[in-house]
Parts: sequence; C-alpha cells; structure tokens
Amino acid sequence: TDIVTPRVSRQRRQSKEEKGTLLVRYCSPTKESPLMEAVYSAARANLRRLLTQHPAWTRKQYAQAVGMSQGWVKKWVKRLREAPPEDQAVLHSQSRARQHPPERISEAVVDRLLQLRDQPPEGLGRTPGPKALLSYLPRDVELAATGQRLPRSSRTISRLLREAGRIRQRLPHLQEPRERPAPMSQWQLDFKDASTVPADPFGKRQHVVEVLNTVDMGTSVLVWAQVRADFTAETTLQEVASLLRTHGRPQQLTFDRDVRFVSSPSGSDFPSALVRFCHCLGVAVRICDPHHPEQNGFVERYHRS
Repeated sequence: TDIVTPRVSRQRRQSKEEKGTLLVRYCSPTKESPLMEAVYSAARANLRRLLTQHPAWTRKQYAQAVGMSQGWVKKWVKRLREAPPEDQAVLHSQSRARQHPPERISEAVVDRLLQLRDQPPEGLGRTPGPKALLSYLPRDVELAATGQRLPRSSRTISRLLREAGRIRQRLPHLQEPRERPAPMSQWQLDFKDASTVPADPFGKRQHVVEVLNTVDMGTSVLVWAQVRADFTAETTLQEVASLLRTHGRPQQLTFDRDVRFVSSPSGSDFPSALVRFCHCLGVAVRICDPHHPEQNGFVERYHRS
C-alpha cells in the first residue's frame, strides 16, 4: 500500500522486505505538480459535496472539514455555486497567466506621446518624464475622442520613449584593470572594529577595541595590525610612527577621511599632525574622496566591507 504525504520535504522509504509493513513515500511537491493538483481537486470535490449535504454550514466549518483556509473556502464556494452541479472542469485549477497578448499601443498615441515629450505643455517648465506623461495623456481631448488604448504604467511610457530615442541608454560600466604598484611601496590604512570584543551595553562607545590594519597595494598582504582601545589622533600618529620604524618607509600612504587621520577642516590643527608628519618624512599622502571607498579598496577588501 502506498500512502502519499505531500507536506513532508524529506524522502524516506521503509524496507519492503518485512511483510505487513506500509510503504511510505515522502515528497516535496510544488503547486504545479500533478500530485498537488490531485490533492486540490479532491478538496474542491469534497467542498462541493459538503455544500450539498450541509448548506447551512459557515465558512469556518467548511474550512475545518476540508483542511483549508477560510479565504480558500470563500473563493471556491463562489465558483462552485456559479457552475453547474455536474461540471467537472470547475474542480481544476485556473491559471492566472495571460491568455492573450495585450493590445498594442497605436501609432497615433505614440506620436502624441512624443509630441508632448518634445513640446511640453504650457506651465510645466521642464521636459516631462514618464510619470508626468502618464498624467497628461488622459487629459488630451483628441485622444479621448478616438477611444484608443492609452498606456497605463510609466514603465510602458519609458519603453516607448526609449524605443523612439528620447531616453538615452546607459552605457555599461567597464571596470578598468588597475595596475599594481611595486611591492611594499604604497600602503592603505583603515580602522576595523574587533568583532571578538563585545560592546558595553550600558556605555556610549560603539567602538570598544579597534584594529588599525595596513595593507600593501602591490601584494594585498597585511603589513601590520595594531590593536588599541584608545585610538585618537595622537595615538594614531604614534602607531603610524611605530609602523614606519618597524617596516620601513613607503612611497605613499592612503587612508579615508577619518578625523583621526586628517583631523577636522574647521579645527585649528588642520591639516592633521599625521599628514604633516608624513610630508616631513617624504611620504606622499592620498586622502580618499567622500563616499568613494573603492579608492581604499585593498584594505576594504581585506575587511570584507
């Protein structure tokens, strides 16, 4: 005997060698599978039988009897009562896919659309976009008199404008390969929270312990990782000086606009002591532009950020 249970995802089969045991097949069907179609058709047939035998029942009672939701019962009670009692086709699922392609937009509507685009209505003062054209088209008296089908979404209008050349296609962004500098000649610096140290739930500091990572641009190798719980502008300068004493002097250092690196433009110590220190040693400093972390990409990649 086969007992099919459609709501279990695992597949398990008992041994056939033992006599008297049941063969249980577990499967994970989808709504479009023949198995689920048979299950739903049986539930609809059961619902039609209950409608005949117990016409005074409520939706809740029908739902409990067939094991479906009340919304499902409401939908199929309406369909079954509208269909003849002997109709078997009503028990099958009805696809929501479009049966016929939509009517195409006529050339007259497209021409009027392009005219509104090229010659904006008075008082608009700008070139109308798809949303503005969507609101202006139904107000056109000539189009309303013809009774032709109008676009009903801004996406359709965008497609028509793009096909007519009124909206320029965006060129694909081509990533140019970046030429690496010589090994250990250019470094990138950035701070990273120490994820193994939890933040104080009752404190105001979000960064309890931080790591100042230095990554070489020529080899993508971590040069040094300096860990402190009190990174300020002063302590950052001390750690950078220790980095240069230990690993030598590179040609260039790159870092973002953290105030501990570059200080505040409105402060009296701008440019920061770190920038002036690097210039005194003959180390070039490159400060990343705002909102462009890719300029500090090697250390950002090391942080997985």
